[in-house]
Amino acid sequence: MTSDSAPNAPTSPEPEIAITHSPLRQALAGSQMLFVAFGALVLMPLITGLDPNVALFTAGLGTLVFQICTKRQVPIFLASSFAFIAPILYGVQTWGIPATMSGIMAAGFMYVLLSQLIRWRGTALLTRLLPPVVVGPVIMVIGLGLAPMAVNMAIGKTGDGSAVLIEQNIALWLSLPALLTTLLVSTMAKGVFRLVPITAGIAVGYGLALYFKVVDFSGVTSAAWFSLPHFVAPQWHWQAVLFMLPVAIAPAIEHIGDILAISSVTGKDYLKKPGLHRTILGDGIATMGAACFGGPPNTTYSEVTGAVMLTKNFNPVIMTWAAGFAIVLAFVGKFGALMLSIPAPVMGGIMILLFGSIATVGLNSLIKHQVDLSQARNLCIVAVILIFGIGGMAFGIGGFSLQGISLCGIVGILLNLVLPKSPVH
Repeated sequence: MTSDSAPNAPTSPEPEIAITHSPLRQALAGSQMLFVAFGALVLMPLITGLDPNVALFTAGLGTLVFQICTKRQVPIFLASSFAFIAPILYGVQTWGIPATMSGIMAAGFMYVLLSQLIRWRGTALLTRLLPPVVVGPVIMVIGLGLAPMAVNMAIGKTGDGSAVLIEQNIALWLSLPALLTTLLVSTMAKGVFRLVPITAGIAVGYGLALYFKVVDFSGVTSAAWFSLPHFVAPQWHWQAVLFMLPVAIAPAIEHIGDILAISSVTGKDYLKKPGLHRTILGDGIATMGAACFGGPPNTTYSEVTGAVMLTKNFNPVIMTWAAGFAIVLAFVGKFGALMLSIPAPVMGGIMILLFGSIATVGLNSLIKHQVDLSQARNLCIVAVILIFGIGGMAFGIGGFSLQGISLCGIVGILLNLVLPKSPVH
């Protein structure tokens, strides 16, 4: 990726005009940005079994860390990364939350190393190791590998399908309207409402759950109004660390796309100033910080980028306000309990679209970069990554097992380096 691909500098002083807004208007804009990010932000911890209040806290903290690393020049909000859902689920079930947090911290440290590599060599080495023919199918595996979980939850079962939580005939009355609402808001809503399809889907599904009387309010009743989130400190576990490290590949590449997107929206080249190395460094330190408290890894949110484009408010200060509101909300105990009361079918319905969208992003990466699958080399790389990932291939040495996205990332990189390039005619 070269600087020639980045957008030109803006010709209007609009970003500077935004700075003159009063603190009250900035605060209102910040609350709107948090509202836009809210649905996706809390959905990730609800799926993986982490605390939504901790996720709010670490999203706010991560955004502030990102602003420090980038000298508060980029109007971006950081929150829960969906790319880590499958690895976190596996890690929590296998080693527990503290051990999984050590893996997430290692993934964040990988970002830090990557930022210094970019600072030293630019993006050329990164694109050589991680071309679209590798990244595209890895992202597809992230979405498709989670498909059974979405369907199981949508029909009223636990994510692994081992137990029935709600009868299927009732569960479908919750999941399908939630899915349909999310679809309609994504495609037909206008203005800022188009940016909150997940929140809309949750609201409709939850309303129907109240009608069918399948919501358990006992946790909400017993929760305090104000309380500390359930912070969890990381606990070193070398297997979790080695398992989680390769997972950082796909989000790192997506980060570049997000920075290009916000550069295009604002008319500023953030790849040059503050620099891609600083933005990835911000992501890395924010993810390490999240792991220190038991929160999900952070990433830049494209929904918030869409809101910035819609409102034309390019002032990074509004993200400071959004981060502050997220941190304050994290200490409202009843809020977290209310989120945990959302029935599984409601989340399952939304997850059908969410995980399908992740897989589509990977497919679009192959199409956008015109990856020629008629070439045997490209076909082999994509085929092996997809079948290894979706089929559940695993390699084990002693007590360590490498599988899922981690295995796919490593295999994809090795195949890309080893298989000979097709001759140019």
